[in-house]
Amino acid sequence: MKTAIVTDSTAYLSPEERQLYNIHMIPLSVNLEDGTYEEEVEITASEFYEKVRGAKTFPKTTQPPIGKFVELFEELSKDYDEVVTIHLSSGISGTYQGAIQAGNMVENIKVTAFDSEVACYVQGMFAIEAAKMAQQGASAQEIYAKLEDLKTTVDAYFVVDDLGHLQRGGRLSAAAALIGGLLQVKPVLHIVDKVIVPFEKIRTRKKALRRVEEMLASAVEKHPDLQATVIHSCCEEEALEWMQHLQATYPSVDFKLTYFGPVIGTHLGEGALALGWMKK
Repeated sequence: MKTAIVTDSTAYLSPEERQLYNIHMIPLSVNLEDGTYEEEVEITASEFYEKVRGAKTFPKTTQPPIGKFVELFEELSKDYDEVVTIHLSSGISGTYQGAIQAGNMVENIKVTAFDSEVACYVQGMFAIEAAKMAQQGASAQEIYAKLEDLKTTVDAYFVVDDLGHLQRGGRLSAAAALIGGLLQVKPVLHIVDKVIVPFEKIRTRKKALRRVEEMLASAVEKHPDLQATVIHSCCEEEALEWMQHLQATYPSVDFKLTYFGPVIGTHLGEGALALGWMKK
């Protein structure tokens, strides 16, 4: 039994990681003033932030066409018996539902879709774990069961500079965005029931990051052997400094510095910082 692993571009896995683990990627797109770009294929994160800085119109994001999924699944059917396809939270994007629809349209391969209920590199962690199992000959059913088990150890918190991006993109209520702006707070956000919601409203960025670290400390008490990622949108120096502090404080945790690419960056804006984790 040969199982292929697919994820979408919002996992923000590097080309080297995708090649190493034989992970296939379907890109989402961003619509900018000068055209539409497939992220991780036609535009990099740094190019995206450069383009939107000072732009007159707010960028929009687009999920992959179902036809792209069908084309990939049919191509994979030549070499594989099954596919596990892993996607960003279904409460944020219709990508997961699109993968299910495409899976029902192909005949020569069984497609199992997994809703990560998160995004960015935490989603990528699911894909890497799935790929490791696939390389050892695991079936789609075995991989799916393992991912569901890992999901119980996953959490992620993020701090944004401007709630307006989330509100304009329809990912946060206008009321929540207004409150954040009026009080000049740095809200800590997380994903609950697949959607982005405020976790706590905190006065300063420094205190917000400290609060996120407290949540990590609680997780480490339960699972000392975590893998974690510090995620940033165009504030790499600050992110690296924070990660180095976390590494020194929690030596049992494996940390990796990653980024918010164009699609997720559209909704968070520049200056966002996040911390996410999963059991190894």
